[in-house]
Amino acid sequence: MRLHNDDLQMICKLMFRLLPVQVLLAMASAVNSIVSSYFATNYVGMEAMSAVGLYSPIWMLLGAIANLIAGGCAILCGKSLGANDSKKLQQVFSLDLALAFLAAAVFTVLTLCISLFHLSGMFTADVSLWPAFERYVAGMAIGIIPYFLYNQFPVYLTSENKGNMTILASIVYIIVNLVLNILFVKVLHMEEFGLALSSAIGMWIFMAVEAYHFFTKDAHLKIAFDVIPWKQGTEVFRIGFPGAASYIYQTLRGLILNRLLESFCAAGSLSAFALANNVMSIFWALPAGMANVSRLMFSVSHGEEDRQGLVGTMKVMFRYFIPLMCIVDAAIIVSSPVITSLFVKDIASPAFAMTVSGLRILPLCMPLSIILMHFTAYGQVSGKSVFVNIASILDGVVCVAGFSMLLVHPLQINGIYIANVLNSVVTTLFVVLYAMFKLKRMPRNTEDLMVIPDSFGVTKDERIDISVKSMEEVIEVSKRVQDFCLEKGIDSKRAYLAGLCMEEMAGNIVEHGFVKDKKKHSIDIRVAHKNDKIILRIKDDCIPFDPKERNKLENGDDLTKNIGIRMIYQIMKDIDYQNMLGINVLTISV
Repeated sequence: MRLHNDDLQMICKLMFRLLPVQVLLAMASAVNSIVSSYFATNYVGMEAMSAVGLYSPIWMLLGAIANLIAGGCAILCGKSLGANDSKKLQQVFSLDLALAFLAAAVFTVLTLCISLFHLSGMFTADVSLWPAFERYVAGMAIGIIPYFLYNQFPVYLTSENKGNMTILASIVYIIVNLVLNILFVKVLHMEEFGLALSSAIGMWIFMAVEAYHFFTKDAHLKIAFDVIPWKQGTEVFRIGFPGAASYIYQTLRGLILNRLLESFCAAGSLSAFALANNVMSIFWALPAGMANVSRLMFSVSHGEEDRQGLVGTMKVMFRYFIPLMCIVDAAIIVSSPVITSLFVKDIASPAFAMTVSGLRILPLCMPLSIILMHFTAYGQVSGKSVFVNIASILDGVVCVAGFSMLLVHPLQINGIYIANVLNSVVTTLFVVLYAMFKLKRMPRNTEDLMVIPDSFGVTKDERIDISVKSMEEVIEVSKRVQDFCLEKGIDSKRAYLAGLCMEEMAGNIVEHGFVKDKKKHSIDIRVAHKNDKIILRIKDDCIPFDPKERNKLENGDDLTKNIGIRMIYQIMKDIDYQNMLGINVLTISV
């Protein structure tokens, strides 16, 4: 399938508009790690850094469960948006928050048990690290509930064009976390507990800033626990588990790697490995944000049965996301000694050298990892559970742990770093091999790699796609639509009305929407023939404009105003409008 460049640019523009919110959300947790690392190494000691490293598998598990719920509900949310089902969207929103709160409450109790009942031996055999680890765990437990909840809000804020609330919450969180670390760790000397408490309080504030919108009169979605469809909870876990499985497996991987570092590597390797990974977490926010944006785009396209949207989303990843990641990776590698010196002041220490090595090797796996993250997101949306589960096992534990076991003895900590790079190579090959297995041949293009079923959506022979950028192009729309309808056996009356409808609507957008700002705009028109019906869909990236509301407002005014819209609403009965992720979408059935 050939994707028009204008259509790809609209998809690209939308994805990059959504990207900052998702990156900042992913970065919020990374900021916790990076700030904790700085204050741990500079004001507490390397034992505190080891405690942070030991807690990483627990944090990964918590993130997996939070993302399982968020991912499953995000896909249901996207499909509800694509199907223009506001009632279902409200139910998904309420179910999401209820599940997140209940899961967070359970894990808060379980995490506190580690500290209260001195269960540190489950995570490290080094008795000297137990007190520091338990103090850190106790503080982090306070922030589990807001952590689960603030991970749920962004997709709904985005659907209401309030993504800036997540940006604001992230900025506030960064400031609060930093100020509290200065107070609790540097001034009050609360050590590991202070490190964790700073993060926990920051998470409560992050959640409060995001949640504020849903208590205002402008919110379409309301926190309403009386409409929770509890039976759909199993569907959320079924859909969300494949995407979160990799994080669950990474919990096991973290426990294995910590044991390997303690058993086979030089003293200080555990803290150096934790520091390198915590520093990298700030940069992993970029691919994580990319994957979250694409998951939402895949969900909406799947809900619309838009084959072109699915392929376009994946092409944006290949053409724009990966090159951007390569530039960031090059910057990390070049500046690795400078970055490390912020945390380890003694440049002659083994910890300094081991951390620098990590920052030089680990970035190499990120570009290829983006490929797997996107295909996993697509597989999660489209129900490719076998692919997603195998990919999650390979990426989450098998490849990294397996290569680490082989390389840790001869290469020490560098062997574990290199194992991550080899993992990304193997998982990328798996994407290609899976497509070859399903197609029984070598994939030739992006659509082949995605293995989109032939039965999905409308075939290219049953649709036409038209891009409009000017009033001159609008004039041609009517004839092209009418000719297409006649070719498909639609009677001349309906064919004429379909062409007239598209010309009027496209002309109205160019005349009124294109001039509202100084940005360049385009209109994406799709005409599909399905079950002897003609489905007209028109998308534009102008300011929100509901033609139905305009028709109601001006029905009693001068009859010469907006005569095109008036006529369409008199003739056509099945007209749906929604502003979806900042894009106007009008669907008309003829």
